[in-house]
Amino acid sequence: MEFGIFNSLYLPKRLSEADPIGAEHSRLMDEVAWTQAADRSGFKYTWATEHHFLEEYSHLSANEVFLAYVAGTTSNIHIGSGIMNITPPVNHPARVAERAAMLDHLSGGRFELGMGRGSSSTEQKGFGIEDPALTKLMFDEVVAELPKMWKDGTYSYEGQYFTMPERNVLPKPYTRPHPPLWVAAGNPSTFEKAAKLGLGVLCFAHSSPGELAPLIELYKKNIEKAEPVGGYINNNIMVTSQMLCLEDGARARRIATDITMSYQHSLVYKYLDTFPRPDWVPAWPATLPEPTVEGLEAGVAAGSICIGDPEECERAVRTYESVGADQLVFGMLSTTMPIDVAVEAVETFGKYVLPKFDTDPVHSTTRQRDAQLGAA
Repeated sequence: MEFGIFNSLYLPKRLSEADPIGAEHSRLMDEVAWTQAADRSGFKYTWATEHHFLEEYSHLSANEVFLAYVAGTTSNIHIGSGIMNITPPVNHPARVAERAAMLDHLSGGRFELGMGRGSSSTEQKGFGIEDPALTKLMFDEVVAELPKMWKDGTYSYEGQYFTMPERNVLPKPYTRPHPPLWVAAGNPSTFEKAAKLGLGVLCFAHSSPGELAPLIELYKKNIEKAEPVGGYINNNIMVTSQMLCLEDGARARRIATDITMSYQHSLVYKYLDTFPRPDWVPAWPATLPEPTVEGLEAGVAAGSICIGDPEECERAVRTYESVGADQLVFGMLSTTMPIDVAVEAVETFGKYVLPKFDTDPVHSTTRQRDAQLGAA
């Protein structure tokens, strides 16, 4: 299993009201410092989201800019878009192809393209998409065209949702034929589609690891017969969860009760309204209660949350490993966790837990590409 972190630039009112002028900038630079710490600690991936107009929940609207900066301040970690919205009203497909290729060059081949269609009507309608169902059709049209733009020579297309006259889309990627391709998935049909297209899956652990097991099984079964939309198959399931690994497990529990984890979870269902809201999540503006130490104990004991000391976090990782996840990613700053604690946690995890699961210096996506196409 490999490991990563998830950048979202979460900025709840609790932070912005305490520092109205500087909070947004400070939190953005915290994301950079935390990513640098993850790079030093052996984490192989960082995934930066793309969201628009979602106050508090995510202020990271230009992930290609963020990732370009991060590329210049790190050395080994792969920088991924988690996701880049490829619906034409939000990002013209040629601009997606150009940005991906440029990030691939600037990072020396460390860029990975996670794609999606947006999951909030606030975003979709902000760019003139009135019917969320259209985004599925837009995605299907664009995902098939991006690899064609990266080929040598000119490209043209006349479709339903975008049209291009004959043009040479430049630059071409540093990684040939193109960077690894991923898609955000939350329901069985998308897991199955991703597998058939040969795409890696980016998903969130909103429920227990066990509830992800049938989705992962569906993906692994179907990817054996993939017809890749790109130049090779990316057989990978990435799961995003939470982590707070400290040498003092009791301290980790105490901190976890007061970093607005549940408030952020409530914001998920406030904004991402294309997701069904579970019965246990109250309708906004009501919010979920923050966890108690006693409540966290049950999750730690069950190995379902990666909070506690290194031994306890190792047990949680093994739970995700047992259901077939290939990569476990932590959205630690999707909370108000202080930056010094976040850095301490990735360093502690990197020292004690990560080496027990990931001993291969080569990233899985690179290894798979080389195996299928031959190392350059």
